[in-house]
Amino acid sequence: MLEELSSEPQAWALFLDIDGTLIDLAETPEAVVVPDGLISTLSQISNVLGGAVGLVTGRAVSFADQLFSPLALPIAGLHGAERRNSAGDLERLPQDDDFEALKRSLVRVTADWDGVIIEDKGSAVAAHYRQAQQWAGALDAVMQSAVEEAGADYTLQRGKMVIEIRPARASKGEALRAFLDAEPFLGRKPIAIGDDLTDEAMFKVANELGGLSIRIGELRDTAAVRAIPSPDALRKILADLARQA
Repeated sequence: MLEELSSEPQAWALFLDIDGTLIDLAETPEAVVVPDGLISTLSQISNVLGGAVGLVTGRAVSFADQLFSPLALPIAGLHGAERRNSAGDLERLPQDDDFEALKRSLVRVTADWDGVIIEDKGSAVAAHYRQAQQWAGALDAVMQSAVEEAGADYTLQRGKMVIEIRPARASKGEALRAFLDAEPFLGRKPIAIGDDLTDEAMFKVANELGGLSIRIGELRDTAAVRAIPSPDALRKILADLARQA
């Protein structure tokens, strides 16, 4: 798997989701752990690919930077609502006061729903119910109502035990396109690796542009054309590639 990177490193760009892809999912958003050696592995692979490695995540850029410090790769956060290029320039979609009020309202409405976590991501808000699956239906209804209140500039994004309201203009697919329009990604074919519904947009773009789309988990109900069984299996593949370099 990923033999393409070792045989023609100058031809490819690598785009990686974080949660459930590079690192294992956790019970709460803050409980995720970056395994030993992963930061070094990513740094080595970035060097091999001439810097053409990017993270494409639903996390805020600031949170991802804390996870992977001192490594600061090009990154699209909040599904593309934030994007930092290889030069370190960070662009963000603007926030508005009405959305800030909506996020506070979600916290109030779910305050007594034991196990539900409302994660304020700035330009987006996520409702996690991994520890409160009994609230899944009610939470879905609340988030559906909230996104309708937010208006046409926002959309609902469902994932693994999470429902998120994010800017409608942001998507991982469009983030991937934006990266590929500039060095060091320009002219390369994308390899997009992710694990969730939120990654389907970048799978489709990778396929469209003649690249590869790889899903962590089963190859079912997805645009991805290859599968890797788990984050641990992906980390081992990446570590092997780094050692070969």
